[in-house]
Amino acid sequence: MSSGAAPEEPPRPVRFGIMGCGSIARKLSRAMLLVGPAVDVAAVASRSGDKALLFAADNGLPAGTRLHGSYEALLDDPDIDAIYLPLPTSLHLKWATAAAERGKHLLLEKPTALCAAELDPILAACEASGVQFMDSTMWMHNPRTAKMRQLIADQDTIGDVRVINSIVSFRANEDFLQNDIRVKPDLDALGALGDIGWYCIRAILWAVDYELPKNVIALRHPVKNQAGVVLACGASLYWADGKVATFHCSFLTNLTMDVTVVGTKGTIHVTDLVIPYDEKYGPFSLDSKTNFTELTTGWDPHPSKNVVTTDLPQEALMVQEFCRLVRNIRDAGGKPEGKWPAITRKTQILVDAVKTSIDNGCESVDVVS
Repeated sequence: MSSGAAPEEPPRPVRFGIMGCGSIARKLSRAMLLVGPAVDVAAVASRSGDKALLFAADNGLPAGTRLHGSYEALLDDPDIDAIYLPLPTSLHLKWATAAAERGKHLLLEKPTALCAAELDPILAACEASGVQFMDSTMWMHNPRTAKMRQLIADQDTIGDVRVINSIVSFRANEDFLQNDIRVKPDLDALGALGDIGWYCIRAILWAVDYELPKNVIALRHPVKNQAGVVLACGASLYWADGKVATFHCSFLTNLTMDVTVVGTKGTIHVTDLVIPYDEKYGPFSLDSKTNFTELTTGWDPHPSKNVVTTDLPQEALMVQEFCRLVRNIRDAGGKPEGKWPAITRKTQILVDAVKTSIDNGCESVDVVS
C-alpha cells in the first residue's frame, strides 16, 4: 500500500477571450495553443457571429470555444479570466476600460492608446479592479532579450551605455498603404510611429533600464499620407547625463529590425529584434574591449556571435508569463505585477513626445512623466 502523497493537481487554466479577429489575433491564438493546458481559448468575439466562427475554424481553436457576435457579449461571459484585445487603437480606451471594469485581466495590443491621456484611464481601471495589465510587445519575453539585458548591465562588458540606435521598417505594398487600419486616421492615427516606432522607443528605454530622457526632437521631414497619418518618421532623444538615442521607423523601406547599444567598453548589435529570423533562435553580436590590430589593419578581438535558443516562440512565452501572473492573482491572492503598466506608460509618454514634436515642426519637446 503506497504511503506517498497524492500528486499535485495541475493549475487551472487561464480562460482567455479574444476580442477581435484581426490578423495579429491569429498569431496570438496560435501562441495560446502552443502554451498548452495552462491556457484555455475559451471564447472569441467579433462584430458578427459568422466572422467569429470563421476565425475559430481557420485557426484550429477547440470545439468548445464559445463564439460571440459582439464585444459586449464577451465581457458578459462569466467564464473568462482574461481578455486579449487587438482592436484598432482608437477602440482601446472604450473596450480595454470596460474589460478591466468587468474584472478581466488585460493583454492589450500595442500601441496601447492614442496618447497617455487615453492610456491612463485604462491603467486606472486595471488598478481599481486588481487585474493584471500587460501590453503585447512580444520581443520583451524572448530569452535573448534577458541575456542581452544581463550583458548591458555588466559594467565590465559594456560599461556605461552612451548611444542607442534603433531602426524598424518594412516595405508595405500599395494595398496596405491605401487600406490597412494602420494608415487610417479614425482607426490608428499614430501610423508607423505607433505600430513600429513603439518597438524602437521600447528598445531604447529597455537599453537604459527605463530611464526617461530629458527631451525629444523629431527628425525633420516625416512622411505622411494624404490623411495626415505618419508613414515614416524618426527622432533623437537626449538624457541629462549626455546619453543620446536615435530611431527611425517606416512603412516605406526594406524590412529592418536593428538595435545597437554602445557603451564605454562594449557594443551589442541585434538585427532581428522584433521578429527573429527563426522563432526558436535569437542571434546577436557582442563587441567588448575592442581595439585595432597592429598597423590598424583589423579589429581585435572580433565580435562574438551569440545565439539564444527557445522551445517556444516569444509570443507564446509572453502568454505563458501573463498567465503566470494571472494565476498568482486568481489562485494565490497575489497582487498585479506593477512593472508592466509602468513600462507601457513610459513608452506611451515618449510616443506622445515624438508626435508632439512632429506636430510642432520638429521642435524640441521636454519629456514630462
